[in-house]
Amino acid sequence: MRRAWPDTMKIVPSDITPYEKYLSRRTLLAGGLGLAAAAGLSGLTRTAQAQTATGAALTYTHNAEYSVTDPPNSFKDISTYNNYYEFGTDKSDPSENAQKFQTRPWTVVIGGECEAPGTLALDDLLKPHPLEERIYRMRCVEAWSMIVPWVGFPLADLIKRFKPTSKAKYVEFKTLMDPKQMPGERGSVLDWPYTEGLRMDEAMNPLAFMTVGLYGKVLPNQNGAPLRLITPWKYGFKGIKAIVSLRFVERMPVTTWAKSAPSEYGFYANVNPAVDHPRWSQATERHIGSSLFDQRRPTLPFNGYANQVASLYTGMDLKTYF
Repeated sequence: MRRAWPDTMKIVPSDITPYEKYLSRRTLLAGGLGLAAAAGLSGLTRTAQAQTATGAALTYTHNAEYSVTDPPNSFKDISTYNNYYEFGTDKSDPSENAQKFQTRPWTVVIGGECEAPGTLALDDLLKPHPLEERIYRMRCVEAWSMIVPWVGFPLADLIKRFKPTSKAKYVEFKTLMDPKQMPGERGSVLDWPYTEGLRMDEAMNPLAFMTVGLYGKVLPNQNGAPLRLITPWKYGFKGIKAIVSLRFVERMPVTTWAKSAPSEYGFYANVNPAVDHPRWSQATERHIGSSLFDQRRPTLPFNGYANQVASLYTGMDLKTYF
């Protein structure tokens, strides 16, 4: 049974500015440009979008095998409509509050049940991994979606490098804890630092992706720079950002949202239209950037990636392990 919403929570997703309200605000401020963004900027090519993206260009190859064929959202959509509570709870807060966030120097600590633990600078962590672009369909638990051209490398490649032992059943990730740079961490809306985790077979799945870029350039701060996780068959809150720690553990990690609201946010967080959030349906979704008058579209099981990941959950009751 899912429990009622905990009284101790100070903010719930329904308290956060919905997209339509956010968009109307931007429209008023920008003299109608917000509606152009909502229409998807269909006249712009991906090359033009990459030129719009900020940051240093990355060298990468496009991976068509793991990319959807849908046109990606505009860079503006992707970089200004974000959930990133370390920088605020409104969708526009991360793009406004993360600009001075320092992502260099950056180190990642790898430990736990592995044969080759260590602390590595980000550049040393990336050196063995050729970068590739994957265009993933992303789904948020608040019933909205985007198509995003991420640049990064398979998580499995990173895991193999550190030789986890037979005791390593899960991978635990942590975000940087730095309230001076991350104003959201000064409050108690969540239990900081942000913690996430995957079962080992999930982490080794080819779809699991360590991301360092967007639209061919270095990842913007508001999108999780310098290193974030992408698991496109799961809801967006699994995509932990600004990763500083990766540990191989024997027991299931206590993850941030599952701890804060266990009746609403489970460890697995697989996209499942048959399991509603207690306060809204997950059966349909609105694609960010589409017309406000478009009808909602059906949510796909495992966000459309069932062929690649459904076998991971054979025999599990996904209404219980949500």
